[in-house]
Amino acid sequence: MNVMIDICIVPLGVGVSVSKYIAACQRVLDDAQLAHEMHAYGTNVEGDWDRVMAAVKRCHEIVHQMGAPRITTSMRLGTRTDREQTMDDKIQSVKLKLASE
Repeated sequence: MNVMIDICIVPLGVGVSVSKYIAACQRVLDDAQLAHEMHAYGTNVEGDWDRVMAAVKRCHEIVHQMGAPRITTSMRLGTRTDREQTMDDKIQSVKLKLASE
C-alpha cells in the first residue's frame, strides 16, 4: 500500500538550530529513494508504506546517534485505494482549479 505523509521531526535538547538534523533526515529519504519535498515546517514523503515507515524510524535512529536525547515527531498520513495519486497530482489539481477561476 502506498502512503503520503507530512512529517515534522524536532530534536529536543540540542539547541535552537536543528538544520543539521533535518539535513540528515533528508539524506535518509534520499538513500531510501523516496519521493519527498521539504517545506518550511516539515517534509512531504510518498511511497510504499513499509519503506516510508522504515525511513521515519531511520531518521529517529540517526538523529539520536547525532546526540539528540529526545525527539518529538508529528505526522499526518493518507492512503487511498480508488486510484494512484502522487503529491504532484494533488498540487496540480488545485492549481488547475485556481487557473480556471
